[in-house]
Amino acid sequence: QVQLVESGGGLVQPGGSLRLSCAASGSIIMGNIMGWYRQAPGKQRELVAAITGGGGSTKYADFVKGRFAISRDNAKNMVYLQMNSLKPEDTAVYYCSRLRLWVPPTPSDYWGQGTQVTVSS
Repeated sequence: QVQLVESGGGLVQPGGSLRLSCAASGSIIMGNIMGWYRQAPGKQRELVAAITGGGGSTKYADFVKGRFAISRDNAKNMVYLQMNSLKPEDTAVYYCSRLRLWVPPTPSDYWGQGTQVTVSS
């Protein structure tokens, strides 16, 4: 059974940092585009960042450029999201997903259960 499991969320003060991890079972991420999405209460799920299968290309939503960094370790079946300079508006549940398309970035049916990130003083 294919699974994606996110971890690393929590409560952090504005300006702080968190590193999210996504552990994949099987070969779900091997050679596939992976991404991080987020969903805040009352809002639609939105793409935060994506990375190509080999890790050579990345893309970011404008609202996280320069603050977040996506990376992957295919040997460990892991995808990461380093989040710096966090803002209260970054508060959301963050999800890991395998994407079907790079342009436009289109998620597949593979989602994790999400990890809560709360930015508050």
